[in-house]
Amino acid sequence: MLLPSVLSAQEKTDKRYKIALIDLMLLKRQKLGALQLTKDLGADGVEVDMGGLGKRSTFDNQLLNDSVRQLYLDKIAALNIEIPSLAMTGYYAQSFCEREEYKQSIADCIKTMQLMNVKIAFLPMGVQCDLIKRPDLRSKVVERLREAGKMAQAAGVVIGIETPLSAKEQVKLLKEIGSPAIKIYFNVADALGAGRDLYKELQILGRTRICQIHCTNKDGVWLENDPQVDMKKMKATLDKMKWRGWLVVERSRDAKQATNVKANYGANTRYLKTIFQ
Repeated sequence: MLLPSVLSAQEKTDKRYKIALIDLMLLKRQKLGALQLTKDLGADGVEVDMGGLGKRSTFDNQLLNDSVRQLYLDKIAALNIEIPSLAMTGYYAQSFCEREEYKQSIADCIKTMQLMNVKIAFLPMGVQCDLIKRPDLRSKVVERLREAGKMAQAAGVVIGIETPLSAKEQVKLLKEIGSPAIKIYFNVADALGAGRDLYKELQILGRTRICQIHCTNKDGVWLENDPQVDMKKMKATLDKMKWRGWLVVERSRDAKQATNVKANYGANTRYLKTIFQ
């Protein structure tokens, strides 16, 4: 089965880049209030979390409830915003490569994606599947991502993975997985935190391997005040690559007002829009 373009909806608009927030980081995980707040802060969309995982066999996901899901769909239509991706952030702390029931969680995410017409899912490998610290887990990670890729490809969706590997190593990992439905969900902060050249990392991965981007750095200062990131250079790099898609604001909160959700995410949204739109 051929995969549809994950960005087909965006290609019909004038915006090459769109800016999204994250309901979890807005402290409104799977809450309708995240949608209105996203609109109020000027973003084009919001990444919605699948809910907690813990010791459950799958996510604490209310969006499989027809009435809850319909409220979401009605609200995003009324606000004229989008849900660019669903996030499986429960796997930051839980082990994707060791949990026996991982297939159920992937299946539930894909089903939710289909019901909500969302084409991208975010899957972090997390601290327990860190292939730099735990190279012995590589075969297990590859095996499971191959299975996840088969499930995603059959459904016509893409799963974007986040790993601590360098771009060159991520290219190798994707080749080993061998699925067109598994791509990289690039994280700016990961590249900078590891001391890598952000712009070269993007170029190494290339346009077709990156499905979405977490476009912020570690917390401390807003993006506009961050000497580590040259957003104009990043845009020029992505332009040259002919990449287009969603830039998702994850962190870059001002340490002096770290709990001020509106100030932090409003400022970063406004700044990214001045650069990318």
